Order: sequence, then C-alpha cells, then structure tokens
Amino acid sequence: LDAFVSHSKPSPIPVSTSQEVRDRGSTFSALIYRATSAEHAASVVKHLKFVAHAQKPATHEMFAWRCMVLKHGRTGLSGRDDDFELNQGSKDDGERWGGERILRVMQSQGVIDAVVVVSRWYGGIQLGPARFAHIETCAQEVCQTFVQKEQLEESVALLKSLDDILIDLRRELSDLTGSTTSSQSQASGKKAVDYQAKDDFDLAKARRLVIARENSIKAVKVALTKKREEISRKAPEEKADSAQAEDKPSE
Repeated sequence: LDAFVSHSKPSPIPVSTSQEVRDRGSTFSALIYRATSAEHAASVVKHLKFVAHAQKPATHEMFAWRCMVLKHGRTGLSGRDDDFELNQGSKDDGERWGGERILRVMQSQGVIDAVVVVSRWYGGIQLGPARFAHIETCAQEVCQTFVQKEQLEESVALLKSLDDILIDLRRELSDLTGSTTSSQSQASGKKAVDYQAKDDFDLAKARRLVIARENSIKAVKVALTKKREEISRKAPEEKADSAQAEDKPSE
C-alpha cells in the first residue's frame, strides 16, 4: 500500500459526490470521476478502495465506465469521428448486477469519459430489490451533476469565444468610424473574464449571457455593414470632387 501511495499520480478528485442513502444498517454513496479509458477508470477505483476508503473499507465498490477511445491503428488526427469508439463496461465487486445498474444510469444521462463508483457498506440485513433503487438513486445524482458541470463548461467556453469575437468586431467598427466609444475602449482593454469564479454563476446565467453576446454581435455586424455601405457610396463622390478640383484653373 505504501508503495502504491508514494509512486502513484496525484489523487483523483471526484467531480461530484452523492448524498448517503441509509437503509436498515446499509449505507450507499456514489462518486463520479473523469476517466479517459477502462484502465484509467480501474486505477481511480483502486485509489478509492485502497486509499480513500482504507480506514473504512466498503463491502462493495461497484462501478461502471463509459469512455471515447481511439480505435486500434488510428491516430485521431484525421478529424474523422469514426477514429473513436465507445468503450463501456461495469464491475459488480460482489454486488450482483450492481455495476450494470450504474451503467444503465450513465447511458440514460449520456455521461461519457467518466467512471461512477457506488460504494456499499453492508449493515447485516439483506435489502432485496431495494438495493438496486439505492444504487440507481446515488448514481443518478452524481451523473446529473456531472452533465450540468459539463454543460456549464461548454457554455463558458462558448461565451469566452463570443467575447473575443465581439471585441474584434467593435474594434473594427471603431477603426471605420474613426472614433472610440467608452464602451468599445473598455471592451478592447478588458482582461478575459473568469466567469466561473463568480459565486452566483450557473448554467442558466451562462446561457442568458450567450444569448446576449450573440445579439450584441448581430447588432455590431449590422452597424459594420451600414458603415461599409456608407463608405462605398462616398468613395465615388469624393473621387469626383477631387477630379473637379484638379481640373479647375487656378486664378
């Protein structure tokens, strides 16, 4: 065990931990971790079992994983989706059909690149089919949180991309108009916003901000189009005025 702890990589950190479910002396709890392969998932479970739960070993550490992995002989550099395939599976660890129930929950929630572990501390009384409900309840909770966090991360990435686009468009509009408004000046000089550092930032707020940025981008694009058309109309007139000025005899 000492060798495992001292030579292992940094301890895996769960994305989410479920509330405990207690029933007639038994306790159920789930954790979900990011995982990139079946081997990665197994190493996470090994750490949980022999390190995190070493002081209070669970009777069963059942788990399931779902990961997108490269197909044999593929590099993943072609940009084709068929370079990858879904690798999924489960282990019961003595709790018959327990791992399969976890896998079903992951499938229903669309969880990918993760491993879900449901730990059970047996209380001495057999629970019958009720144990499956407890396993699924715990797995469902962490899977839902995982999906929400992934959606939030995707929204934040999109929001940052839209921020950059908006700054560039406003700068372009400023160059065409030859003036800089205070809002444009502030936007161009702003550092990237760390949205997730805000305490009240959630998925709903992220999605509202995405819509707001998209609307702002549309508005600036409209203004740019109008300004370009205005410049195009003025160009021939200015050229004609210049030609007339050159042809006019000096007095």
